[in-house]
Amino acid sequence: MKTEYTPNTESLAEHLASAWDKREGVQPVTALIPDLSIDDAYQVQLHTIEEEVKKGQRITGKKIGLTSKAMQDMLGVGEPDYGHLLDQMHVENGGEISFSRVLQPKVEGEIAFILKDDLVGPNVTTMDVLAATEAVVPALEIVDSRIKDWKITLADTVADNASSGLYVLGDKAVKLTDIDIKQIGMTLYKNNVLQNTGVGAAALGDPAKCVAWLANKLSIYGITLKAGEVILSGALSAAIEGEPGDTFYAKFSDLGEVRVSFVGS
Repeated sequence: MKTEYTPNTESLAEHLASAWDKREGVQPVTALIPDLSIDDAYQVQLHTIEEEVKKGQRITGKKIGLTSKAMQDMLGVGEPDYGHLLDQMHVENGGEISFSRVLQPKVEGEIAFILKDDLVGPNVTTMDVLAATEAVVPALEIVDSRIKDWKITLADTVADNASSGLYVLGDKAVKLTDIDIKQIGMTLYKNNVLQNTGVGAAALGDPAKCVAWLANKLSIYGITLKAGEVILSGALSAAIEGEPGDTFYAKFSDLGEVRVSFVGS
């Protein structure tokens, strides 16, 4: 990772970290520095991840956000963003999440790629992604924001690790050669009530295309996608707000089911 940070990098990272101390959202980083560039926002994210690694956490993969045109239009951007996954973000399938671990969570259904080979950008293609993937599994991403009331711009969410929270992986791993990932259907339920539906093609037309974009984007920062990493390839439908007592599960054609519950207050 690059460590050539701007003078503002550390202070912005500390500002976001203070949300956990206060147990409530903080001002957007763009309220503090209105002209914060996307590149500088990524440096805030990288600095935060480096600090977490120093504390003993391990990078387990990446997540891709803003893969739908609707979300890109909302934030006025023309490409996705990305964040890091750490080992302490992983929740077992069917597990419970204490509400003390989150601030203002929302749940999304996604397809996760498990890599068997490194992917080194630039110039990674969709075919390269298919060849480098061990299997795909169903996933729930619990997106979360340290910024009060989700009042975010692109720079805000990038600095905040692309609003990464927690993630859950399903138990059924499927080879890409056995499915058409673009046609995988998904239904997302909250407390046994259908919330929305989606399909693999909702993520930039092809979830594998999202992973290729990520590998190429990361090359700018000297980062490689590594064998064994989990890549959350993007939401297949809108995120649904979670509260204590809520149970979420998503069903995927060919991939099975993944489930999680929120507990506490």
